[in-house]
Amino acid sequence: MAVVNRNTIRAVVESRLATELANSPALPVVFHNISYAPTPNSSWVQCLTSFGSGEYLTQGLLSNASNRIVGVAVMNIFTPQGVGVGANFTIAKRIRDLYNRLIVSGVYFDAPIGPEVVSASPEGYFQTQVRVTFEFIEEL
Repeated sequence: MAVVNRNTIRAVVESRLATELANSPALPVVFHNISYAPTPNSSWVQCLTSFGSGEYLTQGLLSNASNRIVGVAVMNIFTPQGVGVGANFTIAKRIRDLYNRLIVSGVYFDAPIGPEVVSASPEGYFQTQVRVTFEFIEEL
């Protein structure tokens, strides 16, 4: 049985984002369970990767079995409030281009959703959200 480690899939999703946003212009990226105090009037991105319920793709002999592992990556984009949406949407485009209908290391990314404006953003920040669902076929 070759059961995939969920951290391997998560690393594929998150490392693409971290690598892209380390490039010019560089932006801080914050992941699940990491505390972060943003610099005032700065832009930054929060990435939350979660797994949903998978499904059995085949039945019968174990040698022919596989599972479909599904998940979603939610990227919250924060830019200073009061300067318009342009900078925020530019960051969103960078993120969308990383995942838009690509297959990377066996992870299938769907078309991203967003950027959608989020009204409950931290004080002093304009927030949008880009979501991308993904799946991985686990061969057993």
